[in-house]
This record gives sequence, structure tokens and C-alpha cells, in this order.
Amino acid sequence: MPGALSHIRVLDLSRVLAGPWCGQILGDLGAEVIKVERPGTGDDTRHWGPPYLQDQHGENTLEAAYYLTANRNKQSLTVDFTRPEGQLIIRELVAQCDVLLENFKVGGLAAYGLDYASLKEINPRLIYCSITGFGQDGPYATRAGYDFMIQGLGGLMSLTGRSDAEEGAGPVKVGVALTDILTGLYATVGVLAALAHRERSGEGQHIDTALLDVQVACLGNQALNYLTTGVAPKRMGNAHPNIVPYQDFPTADGDIILTVGNDGQFRKFCEVAGRPEWATDPCFATNRARVAHRAELIPLIRQVTVFRTTAEWVGALEQAGVPCGPINDLAQVFADPQVQHRGLNVEMSHPLAGRVPQVASPLRLSASPVDYRMPPPLLGEHSEALLQRLLGMNDEQIAGLRAAGVI
Repeated sequence: MPGALSHIRVLDLSRVLAGPWCGQILGDLGAEVIKVERPGTGDDTRHWGPPYLQDQHGENTLEAAYYLTANRNKQSLTVDFTRPEGQLIIRELVAQCDVLLENFKVGGLAAYGLDYASLKEINPRLIYCSITGFGQDGPYATRAGYDFMIQGLGGLMSLTGRSDAEEGAGPVKVGVALTDILTGLYATVGVLAALAHRERSGEGQHIDTALLDVQVACLGNQALNYLTTGVAPKRMGNAHPNIVPYQDFPTADGDIILTVGNDGQFRKFCEVAGRPEWATDPCFATNRARVAHRAELIPLIRQVTVFRTTAEWVGALEQAGVPCGPINDLAQVFADPQVQHRGLNVEMSHPLAGRVPQVASPLRLSASPVDYRMPPPLLGEHSEALLQRLLGMNDEQIAGLRAAGVI
């Protein structure tokens, strides 16, 4: 069954995570994605290891696990577009592509004639998606942007970590490059919107996506907590600024997360905890009251939760309809029966390792499902085939380009 985007061809000049994440989503949805890489070195993340993918004999390959994260369903074409011959190849491919992804510094591609203004003259229907740290304009536009830095600058780290009153207080970044990933998602949304617009207008457009913009947009309720009060929220560890109890609590053998979202759920929790009087106490009966009396309620709950194991709490609370869960490490995540049932750990064939693990796409489309067609490609794996199929080059021309270091 053809994917939803099987009629779309993407030229992906991006590297590291945000751009490749967007390209992988488009590829999962059926688009033909051509990953353009530097000859000899390729995407920076190919070298961001260990760990590396191991072959069938347990020996490390040159494929870093980080690179494998965001590059399936792509073909790798090595082109040095700092050379005139390489620029010509990119332009000829642009004429046959629907989307171009890039995450170079602002103005970085203009020196090679590969900026949007130049390429739309070749292909007016081209959707050109730029991903930068700070956007195409503004006082920071020329700066490089990195996920960790943006988490700090964009406010996320001011909200993440233990409160100043606790031991070990201080700002903490999220454990994955979340801003990069969210930017890749927003870039994907932008590309899909531009494709929909092109269906009606016949025109392509430039998409300006910035990590800082995305980070600020994704502050969610915390941003509005500030904008409606003028008071900047502080770090609260695992607690929630607007809901109580909504955090982790110690158990007899670990921890449990309680996510009590309304007063009815709180009454049910109190019954399971053997403290029904809490539900009628004016200090705790409503969420507004519980937020105001957080300092009194949380220690009381902690004194109760330590007497049962995590599994015992989860079993009892789930039966009562109280949202809760354990804090799993990744081994426990991929062993979880729901994760296994949903098939979130998939394997694909790989030319070096035999098989390569992948995390499944969360998109479930009934009429045009995600398809895992190609594993993350080896560097330049498809160069010859692409140049022959799309640009009509013969073996002699390809050999000449390779000898000159253009591909």
C-alpha cells in the first residue's frame, strides 16, 4: 500500500538531529528522501559514538547509534557542493524535488547559489525548509544554535530540576535533545502545510523554523502561568505547578508517579490509601485548596506510600481508576507489555550488521500506514544509483566525479 507521501521527493541537506528527524518522518510517510552528505565524512552524527552498531560477530561498525536514530527510509548521496560541479548536481536534483530541508547558518548556502531565492527560480513549486537556532532574522540570527544551549536560553532549564529549597537544586536539561526533536516535528508540520497550500496555489514557499521559537512555543502552560501573572515559575522537581498531587512518591521498593487530575480521582486515591478523611478536609478537598496547601499534603502522602511496593500501588490504584505508573529505565520500557504489543521496537535488515534496531513511528494511519522500507544508509550507499536514475549520468561521468572528489 503506497504511503501518504509516496508522490513526494525530498532533498535533505540537513544533518545532526532536527532536520534529519523531519526527513525521517517524511520518509516514514512514504516520501522518497535523498540525504545529501559530505564525501568522506557525512553527517556529523555518524561519528557520535560509542555506542556503535555491532555486526554479526559482535564487532563495532562505523555506524553510530546516534546516527541510526533519525535516518531510516533515506538514500545517501555524497556531494561536495562547495565545488561548482557539486552545486550543479544539487540544482539538477532540485528541479525534480518537492521539498528541500537544510539547517545551515543563515545565508550559508547563498554563497553556493543554493539559497531559496536562487532555487525557486529553478523550481517555483519547491518547498524550502530552513532550520536554524534563531531564525532568518533578528539580533541572534547569525548565531549557531544547539539544543542544550536553547534549553537554557529558552527557559526550559529554569523549570527543570529540583527546587532551590532541596538538596541537589539547580537547573537540569531534559535527558534527550528534546528541542531538536520538537523542532523536527514542527518542521514536518510546516512542510505538510506547505504541500497542502501548493495543491491549491501551485506555489512553493520558504519555511523559517527556529529552535528558540519552538522551545518558547513548547513552554506550554508554564508560559501562560508567567504571561497571566508576571511571575516567573520556578523549578519544582517532579511536582506540577497547577495540580496536586501530580508528582513522584517513594514506595517500599522504589517510586510511583501519581497524576491525580481532578477531585474525584483524589477521593478515590484517598480511599485506596486508607485516608478517606483527606477528601473531605477543606484544605485538601479541591485542587485549588490542595495547591495552596501543597506543603502540608505532600509529606502526608509520602508517609503512606512507603508502606507498599510500586507494583502493589499501581495494581490498587489502576483498579480504582486513579492514574499512576512506575518510573522505568529503558530496559523496563522495552520489556513493558504495552510497548511490546504496540511494536515500538522494530528491526530492519542492514548490510553490515544483518539487523538494525529502530524505534517505531508513533503514527498509525489506517489507509496509508508507515512503512519501514530502508535502514539508515551507509555513507554514499546510493550515490551511483541516484545519479544514474535521476540525472541520467553514465559510469564514466560518475567515475570522473568520484575521482575529482565531487561525490
